[in-house]
Amino acid sequence: MSPIRILIADDHPVVRDGLAAILATQPDFEVAGEAGDGRAALELAERLQPDILLLDLEMPEKDGVQTLMQLPARAPSCRAIVFTAYDTDDRIVAAVRAGARGYLLKGAPREELFNAIRVVQSGGSLLQPVIAGKLMAHMTNREQASLAEPLTDREMEVLVSLAQGKQNKEIARALFISERTVKFHVSSILQKLGAGNRTEAVALAAQHGLITLGD
Repeated sequence: MSPIRILIADDHPVVRDGLAAILATQPDFEVAGEAGDGRAALELAERLQPDILLLDLEMPEKDGVQTLMQLPARAPSCRAIVFTAYDTDDRIVAAVRAGARGYLLKGAPREELFNAIRVVQSGGSLLQPVIAGKLMAHMTNREQASLAEPLTDREMEVLVSLAQGKQNKEIARALFISERTVKFHVSSILQKLGAGNRTEAVALAAQHGLITLGD
């Protein structure tokens, strides 16, 4: 099996060196490149087409959110994980809305980082419990209308699987349905919840009381 190719984007060389050394301890990881600013990150992502972009939010040229928003056009198959020191609600919400599939704080145990990379690479999404809690609190503080259309039983099953970080193939196998049907249900879930992506859908579902996020 091919290793997971990771692009590191952080404006601190010491941080980049440390991350590269840590990631190199895993036989299924390969550091494809390193970038010191958002513009370089996008250029390298387009050239290298990595599987994962490990991205800081505060960078010169283009910040993390701008980089996230432009990433799909440059590297469509690359999934982004925010790895940052910033845990304010507006930063978290902006990153998730811009397409981050994971959000971890610097200082997280290395096993959490390894797990996040593997979960996101497999098609899932992962937020640290503290980040999920802040995101939910932010959404709770906003006025939230009740769902205009409730989720069906099958959509609820798919939603629970999304919260567990499962990819479409795993969901299809577990529910004995096709991947195409899973994609249809995911699209419907996003529309009903008013979510822009899976990560936001899980957080919104928790806010609505449809699911419970475990620690």
